[in-house]
Amino acid sequence: MDYKDEQLNEIEALESIYCGELEVLATEPFYTFSIPIKTEEYESGTENGLSCCLQFTYTEKYPDEPLLISIEEPENFEEESSEKLKKHLIEQMSENLGMVMVFTLVSAAQEWLNVQWDKIKLNREECEAQKLREEEEAERRKFEGTRVTVETFLCWKEKFDEEMGYTKRREIAEREGKKLTGRELFMTDKTLDQSDLKFLDDDSVKVDESLFQNLDDLDLEDEDDDDADYEPNVSDDSA
Repeated sequence: MDYKDEQLNEIEALESIYCGELEVLATEPFYTFSIPIKTEEYESGTENGLSCCLQFTYTEKYPDEPLLISIEEPENFEEESSEKLKKHLIEQMSENLGMVMVFTLVSAAQEWLNVQWDKIKLNREECEAQKLREEEEAERRKFEGTRVTVETFLCWKEKFDEEMGYTKRREIAEREGKKLTGRELFMTDKTLDQSDLKFLDDDSVKVDESLFQNLDDLDLEDEDDDDADYEPNVSDDSA
């Protein structure tokens, strides 16, 4: 096989396929050329899409032996993506030995790039959705506030007493024998607020029904009749 002739024929075919995109970088001792690839949504200078240049160098016995490949100018690639793409192309070369394969390799690289971009987009969308959920949850907690329980109220009450000086005032009043006001007594006597809280914790309020059992015996109608029959006695003098 005339490898030089085979390689030259492939270069001419590639220039026709990738007109204006294929760039020949060297011709001796073997052809070196590059072909750019990119995803459909690629925008230069932004985070949209992926792109790179595939650089190929023929070897002495190509296509019966692999050619050299490198990934140049990768844009928006994730870590180690260049190495993964190169490994993928090496696997493709081993499956196509014996025939010119640059077009096949470029097509495989383009497909790989599209798949990677789809994964990146999905990951970004999931991150944005998670961020939105966290923001909504934080906003909900802001309006909901902290749920008050007996324990949290007593903890807050103790700190509040310390900050307001009620505990200290109570101690001074006890030493000096002073009588606290009702408000001061409530604010300093923890047994009072505890009893209220225990009342709040009670699920039911018991009512003594016996207090209402004898209501039927009351002669409420007679009393109303007496009020209706009553007529004021107006004396003639008042006329």
